[in-house]
Amino acid sequence: MRPAADAEVDVGIRIYALAARLYPICRSITGEGVRKTLQVLGQQIDLTQHEVPTGTPALDWTVPQEWNIRGGYIKDASGRKVVDFADHNLHVLGYSAPIHRTMPLSELKAHIYTLPDQPDLIPYRTSYYSEQWGFCMTHNRFLAMEDGEYEVMIDSQKADGHLTYGEYVHKGETDRDVLLSAHICHPSLANDNCSGLALLACLAKAMRGRKTRYNYRFLFAPGTIGALTWLAHNEANAARIDHGLIVSCVGDGGGPNYKRSRRGDATIDKAMEYVLNREDRKGTIKDFSPYGYDERQYCSPGYNLPVGLFQRSAFGTFPQYHTSADNLDFIAPEHLASSYKMIMEAIDILELDWTPLNLFPKGEPQLGRRGLYSALGGDKSAGETALAYLWVLNLADGQHSLLDIAERSGMAFSDIVRAAQLLRENDLLAEAA
Repeated sequence: MRPAADAEVDVGIRIYALAARLYPICRSITGEGVRKTLQVLGQQIDLTQHEVPTGTPALDWTVPQEWNIRGGYIKDASGRKVVDFADHNLHVLGYSAPIHRTMPLSELKAHIYTLPDQPDLIPYRTSYYSEQWGFCMTHNRFLAMEDGEYEVMIDSQKADGHLTYGEYVHKGETDRDVLLSAHICHPSLANDNCSGLALLACLAKAMRGRKTRYNYRFLFAPGTIGALTWLAHNEANAARIDHGLIVSCVGDGGGPNYKRSRRGDATIDKAMEYVLNREDRKGTIKDFSPYGYDERQYCSPGYNLPVGLFQRSAFGTFPQYHTSADNLDFIAPEHLASSYKMIMEAIDILELDWTPLNLFPKGEPQLGRRGLYSALGGDKSAGETALAYLWVLNLADGQHSLLDIAERSGMAFSDIVRAAQLLRENDLLAEAA
């Protein structure tokens, strides 16, 4: 196996192993599960943990009370546990109010959530901003419950506390930022979003030894309220974001999928479209919509930041979505490695893209006497090498970036970058103002 292939397999295994460590933790939009997750991620990178008190304004929202849970069950009349939180943390409604009562099945039924069309799976349900209690279970198990009295117990607590999020910034040479964000609020759902958390942590670790033009801001925050809280308290940092990517559901074999930013033609949109359609990936590119993950907060009209959404299978389109079937068997190292590679390719584009200006725009400059036909040699024919030069020179009118040239020519971005660099070294190109 080639060294590059070895490295790709290795990174997939490492991402999967980290996702597997995160999977058992019961996370929500606040609480100890988030802190435990950040502690695990913090073993990979030097995370800064932020604690925002309950009641803190977050634009039009307010940081809610903190929720923690210690256990929960339903027992039948014989004392046998029909449902036990210890078996799977999806069994209790997220943010459920506490309860300890005995009641008839007729009353209990209103507080049980199932999936009749997927009778062997446990659904994922939450009640973040309403006072409810409840359980989630397989529909088949629900149908097997007999009339009678049941003891129900949820040992949870909502109290003033904090919303917690983690942040890591890789410093670049400029004061402009790339935002890479994954939501940290889901419990035992492997693809959505242990995969995104683990991938970004491993990517951030890999970036530490890389010299970059941009700062790379990695954000691990609860969905919606976490992004709103970050935006409310980071107006200056938000203004420095030139490119952004929300990462979720990146461990399965579907897609890949990319949803454009609200702007629709941002550099990150063009870069991801280019990446998703290289190497026969046949990616799907979707226009922006205000429904989805945290891209809708960053793309709200008051910010209109260039932030898109990258996934393998798009949320809500795969049968395992928000069910107990989104487990560690649903994600795989090879898919995680492929997702990692695509994001890294997009980062390469952001780092290496620039807009050239032809200094000899009238006719073609004589390349042979400058030794340029053989300068790239070894891995390409002279004709292909010359074609990269000619595409760059022809479109280097100060209006087309290297990415634009790669897209129009159909050539690899890396080949266009190398050709442009050699032309620049020979004083045939300058960077457009």
